[in-house]
Amino acid sequence: MAADETGIMALEDFAAALDWQARHAEENGAPATARVIRALAGVRASDTATGRRIANWPGLTLKDAMPLRIAGGFHHLLLTGADDRLAQVYAGEVTDQAEVDALVLDLTHRFDARLLPWLDGPPQTNEAGRAASIMAGLLWLAQRVRAPRFDLFELGASAGVNTMIDRYFFRLGAVEVGPASSPMRIVPDWRGASPPAPPQGFAITAVKGCDIAPINLADTDSALRLKAYVWADAGERLGRIDAAIALASDQPPDLVAADAGDFAATMLARPQLPGSARVMFHSIMWQYMPAETQQRITAAFEAAAKLATPDTPLGWIALETDPATFRHELRVRLWDGAAHQGEEQLLSHAHPHGAWVAWREP
Repeated sequence: MAADETGIMALEDFAAALDWQARHAEENGAPATARVIRALAGVRASDTATGRRIANWPGLTLKDAMPLRIAGGFHHLLLTGADDRLAQVYAGEVTDQAEVDALVLDLTHRFDARLLPWLDGPPQTNEAGRAASIMAGLLWLAQRVRAPRFDLFELGASAGVNTMIDRYFFRLGAVEVGPASSPMRIVPDWRGASPPAPPQGFAITAVKGCDIAPINLADTDSALRLKAYVWADAGERLGRIDAAIALASDQPPDLVAADAGDFAATMLARPQLPGSARVMFHSIMWQYMPAETQQRITAAFEAAAKLATPDTPLGWIALETDPATFRHELRVRLWDGAAHQGEEQLLSHAHPHGAWVAWREP
């Protein structure tokens, strides 16, 4: 499979991109979802509005996450009870690719108008398992700031699942943090040394998130849409979404509908209380933003970082995809006007949905 100098994400050939996406699902424990993705080849050749939209996709199939957009639409048919035939596929009872191809094609003809809008925007997976890496990054920062009290804000928060990070229980290697009674239990397969233990006084004082189109977990239809983007044969991930929905029903996430560039500038411009660290974080969303927005956020952050002091440090935690290797990497930066001047640290590699984290603190 050929990729140009920008890596896997820039694959434009539909067949190659579809094969890569299907193999990616297989390698991450979702073989049934892979079969549904492979069936999109037949959908693309069909005389349906959905098929024509796929056939005329303007390149960058993987960067746009096009196969995952429509895969969410097919899962949604099952979750809403519109058609239950895919249940046998997701349960592994139907494994013949030709049978899956025929079923997916029939569903496309039957639900063409309903499936078509799923191609309008990228998937909003909002995977809680990724919070393991974010929390590990916070614990690393906590050892390097004067007061380990964190005021957080998240870019591309979707439904705000990871803005509830202070309400989750984590076991990261030998380290435990968070309320032990939480229904959300983040316990990845931890590889390598454990991250630092939370120091005395460690606290998350506030978390706010933004998304251009935030999902309201209190709304049943919206919650089902979010759940549809989770691979149907990934049981642990579905369980985490259910736990997030339960927590949001008790206390909704603090979310605003905003452009990420505008939101970052606003959050960075707020007065910062001495004795607290302001930290921006995001996970598997940077690639979806226009280059102009990325540049605006970076410029605003670098301007704010010049004002950082040991009493008002600034941090940036990013769990994002290396476009050349498609490896998911945790990178953290800290500014405090003294010892730390924004040097980027690669702290870990992680499974795309948080099943494992390989710690490699320098």
